[in-house]
Amino acid sequence: MRLSATTAASLPGEVVRPAYDRGAMAVGIVHFGIGAFTRAHQAWYTDRAMNAGERDWAICGVSLRSRDVAEQLNPQDGLYTLTERSADGDATRLIGAVREVLHAPDDAAAVIDRLADPACSIVSFTVTEKGYARAHDGSLDFAAAEASFYPLLARGMEWRAAEGLPGITLLSCDNLAANGRVLAALMGEYLDSRFPDLAGWFAQECTVPSTMVDRIVPRSDPADLAALEQRIGVSDRGAVFTESFSQWVIEDRFAGPRPRWEAHGAQLVADVAPFELAKLRMLNGAHSALAYAGLREGHAFVHEAVADPELRALAERLMRIEALPTVPPAPGMDLAAYADALLARFANPALWHRLAQIAMDGTQKIPQRWLDTARDTARRGEPSPAIVAAFDAWLWHLEDARYIDDPMAPALAAAMAEGGRRAVIELCLLGRAGKGALWPGYGELADMLACVA
Repeated sequence: MRLSATTAASLPGEVVRPAYDRGAMAVGIVHFGIGAFTRAHQAWYTDRAMNAGERDWAICGVSLRSRDVAEQLNPQDGLYTLTERSADGDATRLIGAVREVLHAPDDAAAVIDRLADPACSIVSFTVTEKGYARAHDGSLDFAAAEASFYPLLARGMEWRAAEGLPGITLLSCDNLAANGRVLAALMGEYLDSRFPDLAGWFAQECTVPSTMVDRIVPRSDPADLAALEQRIGVSDRGAVFTESFSQWVIEDRFAGPRPRWEAHGAQLVADVAPFELAKLRMLNGAHSALAYAGLREGHAFVHEAVADPELRALAERLMRIEALPTVPPAPGMDLAAYADALLARFANPALWHRLAQIAMDGTQKIPQRWLDTARDTARRGEPSPAIVAAFDAWLWHLEDARYIDDPMAPALAAAMAEGGRRAVIELCLLGRAGKGALWPGYGELADMLACVA
C-alpha cells in the first residue's frame, strides 16, 4: 500500500502528522531542486510553520532534470515521511508542505505559471554548486544556464513585472560562499543579456538574501525504505532520513512576506558570512577530507571514517588548527564547541552517510572547502598539512576513473592520463595548453600542493 492522502489515516500513532488543512493552503514557495536535503530541511521548517497556524506556504517543487522526485511524491499527493535517526532510535513525522513536483523539461508552462502566481513570494534553490552554471572565472556560462533555472525564472518574473505584481525573494540554500550575492550577480548577468528590459525590475523589486544551511541527509537506500514500510505499514518512496540537528541561518532581507521560520529554529541575522564560513571551512572541509581519505582506506560511511584514529586526527587538525583560525566568529559563536559538535554528528552510528555522496563534484567544492583556508593560512606564514593530505587523497580519487563523479571528469581524466598528478595540479591551479585554470586565483598554492605530485 502506497502512502497518499487517503492511506495516511492508517499510519501508526507514533508518526506525527500535519495539523493543518493541506488543500486550503496556496502555493507560496517555488523550489528548484527538490531533493532529499530540501525535504529534510526547508520543507520541514515550512511544515512546522504551517502546523503553528501560518497559511499559504505550500511548496511547488521543480526538478530540472530527473523525473525521480516527481514519480516519488506526486502519486503520494506530495506527502512523505521524515525520520530523525540517533543512537536512541528513530522518530518519524509526516511532512505535508509539498503540494506538487513539476518536471521542468515537461512542465515548463506550469512552472512559469507558479512563478507568476500572485501567491508566490519566495523562489528557493538547492541545485548544487554546478546548477548555478558558473564559468571558471565565476561569471555565467550562458550555454549551461539555458539548461538550468534561469530561463524559467526569467519568464516568471517577466509575467510578474507585466502584471504589476510585487517582486519575489530568491533564496539560495546551496553551499556557496555568499550564495545570495552570487545568485544575484548571475541572475543579473542573465537578464542583462537575455531580458534587458527586466533587469531594472529585478534589481529594484527583488531581493536575494544569503543563507547557511546545515543538516546531514544521507541518500535513502532500498533497505531504509523497506524497514520503514515494515514499521509504518505503507510504502513511502519519497522518505528521507536525517539527524536530529538542523540549522538554517538567513539574511533578514526579504522582498515580501515569508513564513516565520525563526519561530521554529531558523536564525534571521544581518550577516550570514561568519556562519557560512565556519560551515564551509570546518564542516564541509572536514567532510570532504573524510570522504576522499576514507574511500582510499576502504571505508564506505562517514561514521566509519571518523572512527578511524588517523582519519579522525586529520579531520580534527583541518577543523581546529587550519580552518578555525581563519573564521572570524559572530558574537556568541564558540568555534571550539562547534568543532566538538561536528565530530559528534559525524560519529552518529545511526546515520549511514555515504562517503561517495560527499565525494561528488570535487572541482566545484574544493576551492571554498579547502583552498580558501589554505590561502589564508599560507598568507600568515603557516602550513596546511591536513589540507595537503586531503588534496593528496582527492588526487588518488582521480587516478581510478571509476571514482570520478564530477562535471569536469573528462578534462581531469585527460590530464591524469597525459601527465599524472602534476598535470592535474597545473590544470586546476595554473591552466594548461593555453586554457585558464579551473580554479583561478589559487595559483599561489601550486608549490604547496605540488609536494603530492
